[in-house]
Amino acid sequence: MPFLVLGFAEMDDTQLSLVGGKALNLARLSRAEGILVPDGFCVTTDGFRQAVAHNLTYQSLLEQLKTLTAEDRQQIAEISGKIRQHILAVKMPADIASAVTQYLSVLGEEHAYAVRSSATAEDLPHASFAGQQDTYLNIRGTKSILEHISKCWASLFTDRAVIYRIQNGFDHTQVLLSVIIQRMVTPQASGIMFTADPVTGSRKVVSVDAGFGLGEALVSGLVSPDSYKVRDGVIINKQITAKQLAMYGRQDGGTFTCELDPEQQTTQTLSDLQIIALSSLGRRIEARFGYPQDIEWCLADGVFYIVQSRPITTLFPAPEAGDQVNRVYLSVGHQQMMTDAMKPLGLSFYLLTTPAPMRTAGGRLFVDVTPLLASPDTGTAVVNALGKSDPLIKNALMSLVERGDFIQPSLENTKVPYSLKNNENADPGVFNARIEFDPAIVPALIKRNQASVEELKLRIRTQTGPALFDFIIEDMQELKKLLFDPQSSAVIMTAMDASSWINDRMNEWLGDKNAADVLSQSVADNVTSEMGLALLDVADVIRPHHEVIRYLEHVAQDDFLDELMKIEGGQEAGDAIHSYLEQYGMRCSGEIDLTRTRWSENPLILVPMILNHIKHFSRGASRQKFEQGRQEAVIKERELLERLEQLPDGVQKAAETKRVIRLLRGFIGYREYPKYGMISRYFIYKQALLREAGQLVEAGIIKQTEDIYYLTFEELREAVCTRRLDYGMIEKRREDYRLYEKLTPPRVITSDGERINGDYKRDDLPADALVGLPVSSGVIEGRARIIFNMEHADLEEGDILVTLFTDPSWTPLFVSIKGLVTEVGGLMTHGAVIAREYGLPAVVGVDQATKRIKDGQMIRVHGTEGYIELL
Repeated sequence: MPFLVLGFAEMDDTQLSLVGGKALNLARLSRAEGILVPDGFCVTTDGFRQAVAHNLTYQSLLEQLKTLTAEDRQQIAEISGKIRQHILAVKMPADIASAVTQYLSVLGEEHAYAVRSSATAEDLPHASFAGQQDTYLNIRGTKSILEHISKCWASLFTDRAVIYRIQNGFDHTQVLLSVIIQRMVTPQASGIMFTADPVTGSRKVVSVDAGFGLGEALVSGLVSPDSYKVRDGVIINKQITAKQLAMYGRQDGGTFTCELDPEQQTTQTLSDLQIIALSSLGRRIEARFGYPQDIEWCLADGVFYIVQSRPITTLFPAPEAGDQVNRVYLSVGHQQMMTDAMKPLGLSFYLLTTPAPMRTAGGRLFVDVTPLLASPDTGTAVVNALGKSDPLIKNALMSLVERGDFIQPSLENTKVPYSLKNNENADPGVFNARIEFDPAIVPALIKRNQASVEELKLRIRTQTGPALFDFIIEDMQELKKLLFDPQSSAVIMTAMDASSWINDRMNEWLGDKNAADVLSQSVADNVTSEMGLALLDVADVIRPHHEVIRYLEHVAQDDFLDELMKIEGGQEAGDAIHSYLEQYGMRCSGEIDLTRTRWSENPLILVPMILNHIKHFSRGASRQKFEQGRQEAVIKERELLERLEQLPDGVQKAAETKRVIRLLRGFIGYREYPKYGMISRYFIYKQALLREAGQLVEAGIIKQTEDIYYLTFEELREAVCTRRLDYGMIEKRREDYRLYEKLTPPRVITSDGERINGDYKRDDLPADALVGLPVSSGVIEGRARIIFNMEHADLEEGDILVTLFTDPSWTPLFVSIKGLVTEVGGLMTHGAVIAREYGLPAVVGVDQATKRIKDGQMIRVHGTEGYIELL
């Protein structure tokens, strides 16, 4: 027998699908001691089904809605409007009307009620649906309440609610609506309370917004409320606004807005004691649900009532260390140019690779720098070293250090990591190299890495079952030896030191800013820039074969290479693509996540870039581009040395500069190779693990091979060993990942969950300039192209790429652009390094660049000074 109507007291935790998140949360709170919730009931989803959902017209319109995307705004408006009209026209079933009447008689028909939605996908930890359905206040009389129940049902299909469900991956047919009918209180004040600061994310701060009258005035933006912040029971901030208006309930039903007396407008809405009492109540509610809450409250006759509580879904999770120590974490993704969420298997492989003290949160990796900051021996050095690469991180860390009470000083001696050590020069005019130049060093390092990878390919073929996991753990020791080899590290750090020395000395001696940028163009042994140029060579092979080009322009299937061989010229084209994949097929966007689809797994990703190269470049463009960059570097070196020789002590300065340029050009290209070696190994591991996953699918333990991406390495080992697995864990992890994908990770976050946002300290820029970090010199004007997925890039010659971040897989696009702007990045991250090698003006670390710059807008990139002008 269906439950058409249920009172708060009758609901239990198993009835989410029946009453929805909002109603269930109110029912839970109504049973909590010391928390007052106005009494009420709801018409359940069974009632919605009976009244609406089984109707054939409704079902037909719903099927039409399912085919639309969020961009189909006009069609969404048209179909949603028809659904709303249909729902409003449906007669309320007699048994529902009778049950509603009965509940109202118990609660008191003479009272006013709030009628509001409670959808089955609403007020959940991963999606709040806040404001998506309609709320009606101060409704009086059974007839009017029944009418507004229908209006609530119809509001499930407002345009905004439909678009929100599409964007968040909810099936319209699976989201049902219950309707809450809750007795109104007549509040003197009301508002919203967050049990974590919605701006900074700090879990230690309660944030309260308050205004006079009904809270709807605040929610709708009609009134600017007072704002209070409370930490550990102490008010730490108050902002009292001029509250000109307030909303109240009419005696005969409905609401009205009135202007407050001038004296009341500037009166503090809540007393200090009330603020502290309300924040304490918020903490109790948070403890009840186990998660920070967004709470709507009312104050009537000196008593606080709770009318809604839902999870705050926009908070980035705080890394957990398992202790009460104040900790500071840096985002690994901002250093690796991959701030997307990673799946558990990818996270666990990275954790197995790195020796750094790391934590995971929100599908991202964070390194704990607390011991380094707390030590008097390392704190300043670490902040300054990080600041060279990313001033935003330096500024954020400095703001924490300057608080004085967050990071507790430590007397322990802490070693500065080698990569963060300053290479101090006793004489600024003499460069102290960590390793002297030898042309044989880099080729030997590369050869050793290549030989190790080839040996891995041979040995892993015979490994299966539990032995495979032991083998991978053993081989990762070899990976670590290669990654952290002292000679390899010395080469990379010497090149980075050389770049800094050249920039500092040339600016000091000649007034030449960022001279190392041009000197870094077209260097040897840069596997990433070579990868970008090599795709131009693939385009050269395909260019004469017009039938192949026509085929590639329309191809859609992943296995297109098999069909390609049947076309005239297809053999040559296929061989060229296969050869490219043999060398670079282990790469992809977000490649540090082992679970990401590699180019070898889906070569179709490369096709748009190949076609773009054919369209915009002539034969031999790769050699021409490399030679052009090399010549510019040669000319720059000659110019600098000639100018230096004219200075006092010029011969000595020129000789030392020539030596440092040799170190820069001889070593800087190698910087990209260790990661290439790591990704090569990751892909080999992945292929072997997917073979094991196939065995698990055959045994019915998992449903598809990709399910293993939601397990850690050890969990997967256990599943292979025992042939047992709780599949519900995979489903939960998949749901978590969908939530994490929507979150934006902070550069710096504390153990309190507080996001620390740094600022650029610049006052020398045009008023409307977008400021960032200058990483590759030059000034360029062009059309901005906002691109989030490289496979969807449609670039014309002269375009400027504007995106969130780039990693090595984006390099083939760099040959087509004239400038680069990213939201994430530092001086030595991928986009900066390749931009310098290709001679592209670039500015990185530009806050919200993809939102503040419009696709197709003309912009000017100042790569030397570090800002963008909107033209």
